[in-house]
Amino acid sequence: MDVIKTLSKSIREFRIPAMKSPVFVVLESLMETIIPFVTAKLINEIKAGCGMDVITKYGLVLIVLAMLSLSLGVMAGNASATAATGFSRNLRKDIFYRIQDFSFENIDRFQTSSLVTRMTTDIQNVQLAFMMLIRIGFRAPVMLIFSFTTAFIMGGRMAWIFVAVIPILAIGLFSVIRMVMPLFRAVFKKYDALNDSVQENVTGMRVVKSFVREEYEKEKFDRAATDVQKDFTKAERILAINNPLMQFCLYVVMIFVLSYGSYTIITTRGADLDVGQFSALLTYSFQILISLMMLSMIFVMVTLAAESSERIAEVLREESTLRSPADPVMSVQDGSIDFDNVSFKYSKTAEKYVLSDIDLHIKSGETIGVIGGTGSSKSSFIQLIPRLYDVTEGTVRVGGVDVKAYDLKTLRDQVSVVLQKNVLFSGTIKENLRWGNPKATDEEIIEACKLAQADEFVERFPNKYDTLITQGGTNVSGGQKQRLCIARSLLKKPKVLILDDSTSAVDTKTDALIRKGFKEFIPETTKIIIAQRVSSVQDADRILILDGGKIQDIGTHEELLGRNETYQDLYYSQNKVTGEQATDAANKGGEN
Repeated sequence: MDVIKTLSKSIREFRIPAMKSPVFVVLESLMETIIPFVTAKLINEIKAGCGMDVITKYGLVLIVLAMLSLSLGVMAGNASATAATGFSRNLRKDIFYRIQDFSFENIDRFQTSSLVTRMTTDIQNVQLAFMMLIRIGFRAPVMLIFSFTTAFIMGGRMAWIFVAVIPILAIGLFSVIRMVMPLFRAVFKKYDALNDSVQENVTGMRVVKSFVREEYEKEKFDRAATDVQKDFTKAERILAINNPLMQFCLYVVMIFVLSYGSYTIITTRGADLDVGQFSALLTYSFQILISLMMLSMIFVMVTLAAESSERIAEVLREESTLRSPADPVMSVQDGSIDFDNVSFKYSKTAEKYVLSDIDLHIKSGETIGVIGGTGSSKSSFIQLIPRLYDVTEGTVRVGGVDVKAYDLKTLRDQVSVVLQKNVLFSGTIKENLRWGNPKATDEEIIEACKLAQADEFVERFPNKYDTLITQGGTNVSGGQKQRLCIARSLLKKPKVLILDDSTSAVDTKTDALIRKGFKEFIPETTKIIIAQRVSSVQDADRILILDGGKIQDIGTHEELLGRNETYQDLYYSQNKVTGEQATDAANKGGEN
């Protein structure tokens, strides 16, 4: 019921078509049930020797009933199709919007491939089940009730055969659902893994081809696909029991009606059952058993959609772990940043902290370099500033205010992050850059690109800023992509600019020009630069060395070069400085 309640919220404006369909279906079923009754009356009239006027009257009634049934069937089909497709559209929209509001912590709980499966395959299953429920789901039981009632009126005690087969069907269907539900639950998880394999392969296609690993990837995909196929086959084999079970009940009923009905007509000479009643009873037999077959189809589809519904509802029920407070601060005064005894871990159940005892105070407009080895938690450190994650212990303040007190949009508009994995979206260069500021003028776009050293290569494109970027930015180089992403962030005119190793793909000369531009044109913006190259941070006001999630040291380039072995090793290895030169450089650093 919780799942139904969650999903039903997405029907919204399609509620009226969803309610119209059952009404039309009930009326259509009523027409179809009346037709055999009228036909039986006509047969009896013909048997009694009626004239053409009576036959014509009954014929016209049957034509009207058939036309009404056809019209109601068409209207029911249109209403159910409109409601089901609209419902699935709203579901996709609601899931997509929900994902947009997720924090990184929420995203970490779901695999990307799993979210894609839920928005495609799972919603398709739910759409088909919903369409069947609001049309066939009403038609089958209504037809069953109408046909049962009329069959008892026409056939008397002989109609009890229909009641006799229901327990057989009920036991069979209940057994099937108990066996098949765990299989579907497992198969959808494997479906996620299969989609994950496809996504990983397509994303890393260049790496696959570079290492000539196509055959390995094919074999890996084949194993995953075969695994899914085996589980689906097992589930479908169990569901396939429905059809022979229905056929068995159909033939049992038909044999009984034909044999016992014929025997009754002959022995009683039409006193207990006449030819018209027998004809109607046969028709109702087919209608009842067809209704049961429809119920079986619905059962199969709903069984398949039940797990899909739970997976969709799981996303819709997921609440973002990061929310704006009830009375948020709507402006950021300056770019000052304070870490007060901050510790952080990604999960509450995790034993080890990613960051521990971070105590740091950055003035507005200051440039801070951050270096450290792989796994030193540099990215985790900067993700706490725009509140992509919440601290576990301590407080992070921007502009003198706890980040938890800000409206999230306000904070993130003023703390611009160029992440390590640069992403461009399909569209023109202008459209991509306006992600930073939708109202940015062409002049502002060009200025930001000049500052990010992107203008020089954009101007070489035939269509310049109207050049189309393919999905994922595959038609520009890594360095060009990084510079465009930096320009996009600059258009936000933030008070804090964070570069998470965002110049790793550009040459040292371009890197230096970018840093020079920052210093000259955005002096009031606080700049935090994470880098692997010492040359990218050596001009910073202070350089922070992270090691194992803790601050190992902090100081200027000269200070660290004179006292910190980690920094010395990194600097000397990158600049190929000899031991004697190292000592001189350190002494000079100390004198300065």
